[in-house]
This record gives sequence, structure tokens and C-alpha cells, in this order.
Amino acid sequence: MTAEPTDTDALVPRHQSLAVEEFFYFFLRLRKNEVRRVARLMAERHPEETPDQLARRLVDSKTGLSLLGGALLNMPWLLPGVGQALKLTGVVGAGSMLTRMHLYLILEIAQVFGEDIDEIARVPEMVAVVGATGLGAATPSLLATYGMQPLLMVPAGSLSMTTVTRLIGWSAIRLYSARAEARGLSDGTEPDSDPGAMPA
Repeated sequence: MTAEPTDTDALVPRHQSLAVEEFFYFFLRLRKNEVRRVARLMAERHPEETPDQLARRLVDSKTGLSLLGGALLNMPWLLPGVGQALKLTGVVGAGSMLTRMHLYLILEIAQVFGEDIDEIARVPEMVAVVGATGLGAATPSLLATYGMQPLLMVPAGSLSMTTVTRLIGWSAIRLYSARAEARGLSDGTEPDSDPGAMPA
């Protein structure tokens, strides 16, 4: 005889399964201890700042990396002597790196806002990030089909991926700050930051 679920059971966060954890670890090299370390380091270095401000710092730190990553992603297309297989290998490698960077970004932002990064609710958020990164990475290649010169694909790739990084970061800030505010209101306390204050 099974026990009936209670209201309390519905409030208990469900954690990701071992299969999900291992997928993100082995295929995307996602290390959650590193996510926690970076979030803790940011809080220690800037104890006077709100979670919103810390999250913006995280977005800024990843923007420079995405600029470089977007250039590396499209660099193989400038080498006409390189075989198609080697070009695709370079694209896949850079794409995997950028996907991993964006996963770290949203989990670090979630961590500074007090979210449980092991909760199953993070899975669809991470899947959305993987999809957004793929679309950003594909943009220069799509433009090439319309006659874009190979030389322009590198700056186009950098700008495309930087835009994706900023959009992912700002969307994460909006999502997690709203949840933090809701938790604060339900606890009868004031939220730490204003979720409506988004970058221009």
C-alpha cells in the first residue's frame, strides 16, 4: 500500500537523476563544484554587492570569452586548404566549449541567487541554453549561404556569440531574481535586488 502524496511532498525540490548528472558531466564536462566555487569567490570578493550585481559581473566575465570563442568557431572557414572534416572538427570543438561556458554561466547566476543547481528544474533551463548556443553558432554559416565573404564570418561569429551570451545572462538574471523576490515575499522579507533593473 502506497502513501498518498502530501502538500509537503510537493514543496520538496526534486533533484536531477544520476543519468542526467552523468550526461552533463561526461558529454559537456560540467563540474558543479566549480560552479559553486566561482559563485562563492564572487560573493567573497564583493560582499557589499547584491546578487543582481554579482550576476552582472558573471555575464561581463563571460562576454569576453564568447567574443574569442565566436572567432575561434569560425576561424576554420578562413583556411581553404583545410579539409571539410577538419573544419567541422574545429567547429564542433569550439561549439562544445561555448555551450559549456553558457551552462556554467546560468548555473553560477542561479547559485548567487540562492537556487539549488542540483534541482531538476535546472534541466530544461540548461537544455534551452544548449539550443540557444547552437543557434548562435549557426548564424554565420547561414549567412554564408547568402554570399557572405569568409573574411566577414569571423567578426560575425564573434558578435553573434557575444549577443547570445548577453541574452542568456540577462534572461537568467530576470528569471532567478524574480524567483528570489517571490521567495522573499513569501518569507515576509524584503528582496535583495530589483529584478526589473535590466541593462539597456
